[in-house]
This record gives sequence, C-alpha cells and structure tokens, in this order.
Amino acid sequence: MESEIKLFGLTANHSLAEEIAEYLDLPLTPIEIQRFADGEIYERVLESVRGDDTYIIAPIAESINDSFMEIMILADALRRSSAKTVNVVLPYYGYARQDRKARSREPITAKLIASMLEMNDVDRVVALDLHAAQIQGFFDIPVDHLQAAPLLADYFFQRKIVDDIVVVSADHTGAGRARKFAELLDAPWGVINDRAAIENPEGPDTIVGDVRGKRAIIIDDIIDTGRRMQISAKALRFAGATDVIGVATHAVMSDDAAQRLAADDCISTIVTTNSLDWPADKNFAKLTRLTVAPLIAEAIQRIHDNTPIEGLFKSPRRPDVNI
Repeated sequence: MESEIKLFGLTANHSLAEEIAEYLDLPLTPIEIQRFADGEIYERVLESVRGDDTYIIAPIAESINDSFMEIMILADALRRSSAKTVNVVLPYYGYARQDRKARSREPITAKLIASMLEMNDVDRVVALDLHAAQIQGFFDIPVDHLQAAPLLADYFFQRKIVDDIVVVSADHTGAGRARKFAELLDAPWGVINDRAAIENPEGPDTIVGDVRGKRAIIIDDIIDTGRRMQISAKALRFAGATDVIGVATHAVMSDDAAQRLAADDCISTIVTTNSLDWPADKNFAKLTRLTVAPLIAEAIQRIHDNTPIEGLFKSPRRPDVNI
C-alpha cells in the first residue's frame, strides 16, 4: 500500500503551512497543542498516521526555544504513532548563525540542533537558505537545502529592474551569495567592507566594486536588526548609487527594525519572503514579501515521489546558472 503525505503545521508561521497544504491540495492533519501553567508543551496527533510520510512544517523562530520543542515533541509523537517517515521542513533554521567556534569555550549550537533532530529519529530535513551551506554537513541524514534566489531574482525580472544594476554583499562572508545572485540577474557584483562602513560610510575603502550611477541591490540571507542593511545603504549612496534595494530571504526584524527601515531614506525597497511570520503591525509601504509556499510544496511532492529536486535550483530566466 502506497504511503500518504501527511502535513503538520505548528504555532510558528502556521499560515505558511496552510499555504503549502493548499498548494498540494491536502489538508493539514489536525493536532492538539496545549501549554500547561508551568510552560510545558503538550501535543497529540488527532488521526492515524500509521505507514504515512509525515512532514512537520515550522520554522525555528518567533519564541525560538518553544518552537523547537514543538517540533521535537511532534516528531516524537509521530514516531510513536508508527509513521513511515518523519520529515522536518524548516523554512528558517534558528541558531544557524552559531555555526562555528569563533572564540574559546563557545558552543556550536547549529550542530547541537542537528544532533537533537537526529537523536529524535527524524528521517530528513528540508531547509531554506541556511545561514551557512556547510550546516548540511552537521547531519548524517538527508538534508535538502532549498534556495530562494531564483524566486527573489524573478521579482526583478517581472518588474524589468535589470538595467544598470549591481548586486552587493553586505560583508565579505556573503560574497559568494552576491556573486550567484548577480549571475542570475546577469549583473556585476561588489562587496561592502562592513568594518570600514561602520567607521566611516564615506571612506574610500568602503565599497569593493563600481556602484556609481547604478541601482544597488544589497543581498543577504537574514535581516535581523536591520542596522547592517542601513549602514550598507548609506555607504552605497555615498559611493554614488542612484537607488538601494535590500533583499533577504528571512525577515527576522528584531526589535524596531521594521520601523527604522521604513523611515530610512537611503533604502527605497525591501524584498523578502514569508519564511517567517509577519505581524500586521510590522508592515510598511516599501516592504514586499514573496511566498515560498510553491517552492516548498514542490520539494515535498518530489521527495515523496522519489524524483530529483535539482530542477528547483534553476531559474526559468537563467537556466544556465547553477545555484
């Protein structure tokens, strides 16, 4: 008997799970979630999953530790309910920025998350735009690392923002991301010397590359406080960029980031995705959010059908570019 796909949404970004389910023309499997007075989380699956391929769709975000525990508890419940496979879909991998030991006596928390998921007998992880691609190597189970770059690049093609542009990384560690995004747009690319930009945005060593007279696209994986985006935009404006557009897959937008970016005259547009939930009070006019639901839904279907997902890494606009 062929196994069925069973989809589960949790508290964090439940609306994305609903959208993915709608795209696949499947319901979200009902579950009961309760929180006891002391903060403990209780979950129960409300229908049989015996012999099914189950997919938990939730970011490790918002109340980050609670969201991770929700994933772990549900994975345990599914395994004890005789699910055929337990797959965890992480639109956002919390703790991914703690991916290396930069100072003595530091943890590598991104590896700890991977170890705990494996310990819980998760069969597969599907992640979107990990902070560092090598996090895949923290796992000894399959990891499908999806990329939002083709979707984000298509935004510019649809709006015909492809002339006189330059793609810029906010720092040297993101240079590879900027280069690939520039290839998708068939544009030149550059890098911001973030330390020099913090000290003096007008300094001669702030920008590596030519941005004068061009529309600059700052590409990053995460917008958290937004300060690096603001510093980068200011440096680009001083270097002669005619317009600055900020692009990032994950809009964490901690504290007052949304308000500050909304008021920043150096940035005209912010383009991001719905990998994370977005409260209505954080909306602002220059923000555009693109949905990743079709991308994730297609990946789930291909995984279930045992067909390659490599086609998801290609842009229909630039099929010659490997992401």
